Parts: sequence; structure tokens; C-alpha cells
Amino acid sequence: MKGLLMRAVESGERLEMIYMSAKGDISQRVIKMLNVNSDSLKAYCYTRKQFRTFKLDNILSIVPFRQHRRGA
Repeated sequence: MKGLLMRAVESGERLEMIYMSAKGDISQRVIKMLNVNSDSLKAYCYTRKQFRTFKLDNILSIVPFRQHRRGA
């Protein structure tokens, strides 16, 4: 996962993740990475339209974002 995150920081590529909050709520997010450290990442969250910090341990899944096409 760290390799994907580091590449996204360098390339500006958007990522799609499934994230569990501290309260246990699960959400799907589209983010643009700003930086990553040993236990968290900072990113712009397109879903919430805000800059956010996410704990790496709470990321359930993360993949490169693929625009969903309607009618395809």
C-alpha cells in the first residue's frame, strides 16, 4: 500500500478508498494525496470537499481511481 501512496503523491493521481472512521462508520472516498508518513496520510477529499488526515490503519481498501462511465 505504501508504494501506491508514494506514487500517488508524486504523480497527483486520484485514489479511491474505503475508510473506517474512529466511530466505525465506513465510507467510500476519492482523494488526491498530499503526503504520507508512518501512520497517516494527508489528502484532499473530493467526497467531503475538504483537506483531511486519514489513519493508515483505518484504510480498508485503496486503489487508483477510475472514472465510472454511465451507459457503457
